[in-house]
Amino acid sequence: MQFSVYQESHIGGRKVNQDRMGYSFTRDALLLVLADGMGGHLRGEIAAAVALQSISALFQQQATPYVKKPQRFLEEALLTAHRDIHQYRAEHGLAETPRTTIVACLIQHNTATWAHCGDSRLYWMRDGQVLARTRDHSHVESLIAKGLARPSERATHPDRNKLYNCLGADSPPKVEISAGAGMLPGDLMLLCSDGLWSMLPDDDMVRRLHSQTVVRAVPDLLQAALAAAGSASDNVTALAIMWQGSSLVDGVGASTLAAAELSTVVSTEALPQGLHSTTINSAPVPGQAAAPAPQADAIDAFDDDEIEKAIAEIRGAIEKSSQILK
Repeated sequence: MQFSVYQESHIGGRKVNQDRMGYSFTRDALLLVLADGMGGHLRGEIAAAVALQSISALFQQQATPYVKKPQRFLEEALLTAHRDIHQYRAEHGLAETPRTTIVACLIQHNTATWAHCGDSRLYWMRDGQVLARTRDHSHVESLIAKGLARPSERATHPDRNKLYNCLGADSPPKVEISAGAGMLPGDLMLLCSDGLWSMLPDDDMVRRLHSQTVVRAVPDLLQAALAAAGSASDNVTALAIMWQGSSLVDGVGASTLAAAELSTVVSTEALPQGLHSTTINSAPVPGQAAAPAPQADAIDAFDDDEIEKAIAEIRGAIEKSSQILK
């Protein structure tokens, strides 16, 4: 198994960086995770950090050297993270449970499976085209799926920031899980927070990733998003890989890669079966080593009443946390 990887995060115009990201791998499996602590909630960065640690720990337990049932693993991992966030709140006497959105991707045997809660996104790209993108668990996406809003309203609709699914809420999250996707050498996976995708059109992100290596494209994406947002920028975070299968991607040999780019190439073929490597528990320090609409047959796990109830509960918790912060 061989891939190029690069991750980077910036605080933007916020006082705290509540985004967390990282990856873990064994000889035969790679796990990518990104979490965006919900900014209106007290200690959102704690929820994001706990989530990544929980998911990483479960991966280390079950990837021997690969995960037997990827979809079940991802659902179990996200639900475990949700419970661990609540346990953290109880153990530390927090007035409110911190919350986070989450997206995770497991790649093994040249097949990728991903899961998410909220609006942290995954993009799967090949040859400059988006093959798949996660659908945000937001009110506006629900309206678009029902034909009650236009896709062009995603960036301007008044309900675009109303989420109805996350980790740490009063009720358990509903984890949305993909089917397995066959990876080819040269395929790109991008996990990012809304501080990135909300500032750049999907076709712009795809173009930048297609025209550069990940070690150059990720910093370029983040700087473009920061510039677009200005002083009001949210935290901006991205984790990207180029999948290379069992050898370097066609046309890109080791002799043509700069030293900085070679440092991002990970080969797991010589790893012992029981060895795990992870960056998931490290802090998000800068420099660590046109999308289609969601599929028409994607059915939301929430019904209309549940969406309205979840939005009201989340926004009520935000208002309560805001009073605590004051």
